[in-house]
Amino acid sequence: MYRGHSLEELQAMSMDEFIRLLPSRQRRSLVRGLTQEQRVLLEGVRRVKEAAKQGGKPVVKTHARDMVILPEMVGVTLLVHNGKDFAAVEVAPEMIGHYLGEFAITNKPVKHGTPGIGASRSSMYVPLK
Repeated sequence: MYRGHSLEELQAMSMDEFIRLLPSRQRRSLVRGLTQEQRVLLEGVRRVKEAAKQGGKPVVKTHARDMVILPEMVGVTLLVHNGKDFAAVEVAPEMIGHYLGEFAITNKPVKHGTPGIGASRSSMYVPLK
């Protein structure tokens, strides 16, 4: 359910009806129109959905992190660029209305381990093996 509408109802809606349901930031983004990169992404999603009916694997690569997730994208795996490589994002119905970039983290969490050579004076006495 998204704002009282089921997934089937959302997919049956026109783009204008769906845009009216979105929060203001996403609504303003879509009312201004899609960029060329976002249009290519939507065409790819539609192409992959058709291929999935014949048994193809639904995967689309994109750099469009600023694309709002639409109901027609549900069920497709998008490979979203995070600055270094492509992170796989399986689009679920709960993601509708969010941006793609929210699901492809751009920074890696810091994992502190044992100090290496030349890390500090205290590491002088840490065995190297």
